[in-house]
Amino acid sequence: MTLPQDKQRTSLFGTPSARERRVLTDALRTETVGGMVLLAAAVLALLWANTPLSASYETVRDYHFGISALGLDLSVEHWASDGILTIFFFIAGIELKRELVVGELRRPAAAALPVVAALCGMAVPALFYVAVNGAGGGAMDGWAVPMATDIAFALGVLAVIGTNLPSGIRAFLLTLAIADDLGAILVIAVFFTSTLNWLAFGGALAGLLLFWALHHRFRVRGWYVYVPLGLVIWALMYNSGVHATIAGVAMGMLLRVTLRTGPEGEAGAGESVSPGERIEHLVRPLSAGFAVPVFALFAAGVSVSGEALGETFRQPEALGVIVGLFAGKFVGVFGGTYLAARFTRARLNPSLSWSDVAGVALLAGIGFTVSLLVTELAFTDAETTEHVKAAVLIGSLLSAVCACVLLKLRDAKYRRMWEDEIRDEDLDGIADIDQPEDLVRRPTEVKRRAREAARLRIESEHRAKADGD
Repeated sequence: MTLPQDKQRTSLFGTPSARERRVLTDALRTETVGGMVLLAAAVLALLWANTPLSASYETVRDYHFGISALGLDLSVEHWASDGILTIFFFIAGIELKRELVVGELRRPAAAALPVVAALCGMAVPALFYVAVNGAGGGAMDGWAVPMATDIAFALGVLAVIGTNLPSGIRAFLLTLAIADDLGAILVIAVFFTSTLNWLAFGGALAGLLLFWALHHRFRVRGWYVYVPLGLVIWALMYNSGVHATIAGVAMGMLLRVTLRTGPEGEAGAGESVSPGERIEHLVRPLSAGFAVPVFALFAAGVSVSGEALGETFRQPEALGVIVGLFAGKFVGVFGGTYLAARFTRARLNPSLSWSDVAGVALLAGIGFTVSLLVTELAFTDAETTEHVKAAVLIGSLLSAVCACVLLKLRDAKYRRMWEDEIRDEDLDGIADIDQPEDLVRRPTEVKRRAREAARLRIESEHRAKADGD
């Protein structure tokens, strides 16, 4: 019996729409390559900072340049984290706008599960951090460090090892990571804003208003207008005391992600893709292949000697981050998803298992990019910062390894399921799964019949040739 519309339960990890699958595929393709470049940049940073060349690494990282009169005389490290990383947050802003307007987050029933999972995936790691540091007498400043999920790394890992996993799992992870990013952006804006310069902040808001008017009212499309305007907005936001990457998020969310209605009332007449989607397609490779790796190069260069690692596990702030990323993220995402499915109308897709949810929950513990950024904002002591950065790398690595093991097992199972669906052991052109059980022959019988058929075919060809001669 079909349930009424208001009684039907939303399927968790259901198959996304065709448009969502296309956007997801494009994101996965770019993030997979970007994740590999990001990993290479992180490895290069670790090697550079732990070899006899470590002095040159610190020299390059701490080198200052810029325009002092505009308050922009920054080190290379700060240009990477406050400047170049804004491109990453610009893409995050477009993704948020798309998901909220035309994606899964526009429907409360579909958005509930990833949003609940993301909220629990942020709250529980923070609680784990607070518990560890409360017991160990550590500083509470880093409670936000284990809250974030790195989209590039998580999707990159999933794309590499999960070739046979259902697309719904990928869509859920992307939506979860986007909702998680929104939470991280709000945390950065609210809790890590220094003394506010209202004049600069007002100028940034005026610039954003002009950005919106040019884009929506006057329909200006030239990059030569928006790039200079974006730089001005970024500089004003930086000088206001609000973290400069928020400017990137705001500009991304101001882009239109819907198709403009044509003269006859038909959506999309004369417009195949929205400006937001077009710009995201152009800028995403720059974000994944340049902005995030450059940030990682100058943020991940921490000491990994035996003594330094030992101190990392003894320091409560660093230990809280490791526990928060590895255990807190898993408990938060998996527990939040289970509770949402248990006490709401949402249900797990019958073709999936809670082991799939566990794999996604482990992937959410990869908190590389934003976690490193929050570490720099939360701690001022250089030694503590180094240890917490090492903890971010350790927690992310533990989560990635465990997720790879579990999801690889699940991927093998789905591959076997696919092979079972197309198997035709009786060679009649009909998949065995579509036939009654008593018509499926035993493998030995199938092989015997195949050999007999091949023998008869060869004998027939020989007779035909002999008759022709």
